[in-house]
Amino acid sequence: MSDMVRAAVQVRPRTIEVREFPRPTIGPDDGLLRVEANGICGSDVEMFKGHMRGDRGPTVPGHEPMGIIEEVGERAAQRWGVQPGDRVALEVIIPCRACHDCLTGRYQSCRNRGPAHGVTGVEVAPSLWGGLAEHLYLSPNAVLHKVDKTLPAELAVMFNPLGAGVRWAVHLGGAGLGDTVVVLGAGQRGIAAVIAAKAAGAGTVIVTGLEADAHKLALAREFGADHTITVDGEAAVDVVERVREITDGAMADVVLELTPMAAAPVTHALQAARHGGTVVLAGLKGGAQVPLQTDLIINRALTVKGAFGVDARGYAEAIAIIESRRFPLEKLHTHTFGLDDTALAMETLAGEVEGERAVHVSVHPNP
Repeated sequence: MSDMVRAAVQVRPRTIEVREFPRPTIGPDDGLLRVEANGICGSDVEMFKGHMRGDRGPTVPGHEPMGIIEEVGERAAQRWGVQPGDRVALEVIIPCRACHDCLTGRYQSCRNRGPAHGVTGVEVAPSLWGGLAEHLYLSPNAVLHKVDKTLPAELAVMFNPLGAGVRWAVHLGGAGLGDTVVVLGAGQRGIAAVIAAKAAGAGTVIVTGLEADAHKLALAREFGADHTITVDGEAAVDVVERVREITDGAMADVVLELTPMAAAPVTHALQAARHGGTVVLAGLKGGAQVPLQTDLIINRALTVKGAFGVDARGYAEAIAIIESRRFPLEKLHTHTFGLDDTALAMETLAGEVEGERAVHVSVHPNP
């Protein structure tokens, strides 16, 4: 057993170095995870590019870690209901579990949150907070979910994007039997939202994407999307008019806006929703000011919700979907990388590697 742990550290935009850190000493209340896989998402890419890093300094990225409990303290094992050898998925947030928000079920609003996974600088001991490392430190208040050990790691690690699809489309959007759902953005979370909406009984699901997303739109159709819309290039059509045409003027019950850094889809989301419909905003814009037509919200009696990550219910239901093996999720996973190729994993998901068409990408730190 090595006394040192290798981890990918982002030191500045587009620069990742593999460094070694001391293996944390585990006491009765914490634990250590041997990371099997960490999914890469769009926000990781934006942080890699420098669009969303803030002032956090050198950081071990990775907020979608899944792996095997290697060490766990006696009290922590009892509290989490785990033992060494169990496979678990981790939530991003580490709540205090004691404040009013935590005790009333709003733990994502916890004002006493500890260091979060994938966004905490290495200067915060013991440095190993992100999933792009051989081992990850499990602090006493970490939130864990058990996962079936017989699943391939690249499928089990989809708990986060699929959790986002479940929470955004169903829990926040309210998609249900017979509903029309529009998903603006055909990334892994967009496709996950298609899976979740169809699992909840949605009648018509419409997904938008770029010309470069043709392979993703094809996957969306495989997973149940009834219509796909290309929004740029020679085949581009007006999103709102196409939704109007498909729905015979009824428009959508639920619209999810998942596009990164683009402003126009926010307005399209408001325009594509029916009177009294729900719009869920989840596509981060890097702090940019986005023009907002508030009259649309008022005159169409819309409910607009911000989607802040995924909660325990979303993760649990997503893991149940994965474990059910009802959906061919292996079609979503396109690339697996080792720890030394973390930067290449980011560039691949970003679409910057010629000839590669990525959908779901994961880094597996322990070969």
